[in-house]
Amino acid sequence: MEKELVLYVAKALVDEPDEVEVNMIEGEKSTILELKVAAPDIGKVIGKHGRIAKAVRTILSAASTKTGKRVVLEILD
Repeated sequence: MEKELVLYVAKALVDEPDEVEVNMIEGEKSTILELKVAAPDIGKVIGKHGRIAKAVRTILSAASTKTGKRVVLEILD
């Protein structure tokens, strides 16, 4: 569910939605989501002073409370 959430939000933010990729790495107590977007769109996903990235991470943590796992979002360049 978290992967689809990040895909949806990222595709809505960027100019090139076809370039958005999310890789999911499952661990015992945590899940890592690696978000990769086209080079010109990195700023749109991060936002000024990281505000958009922080908001997406907040939404992820709220969505992951059901599973009890910690979800970490990494934005790759």
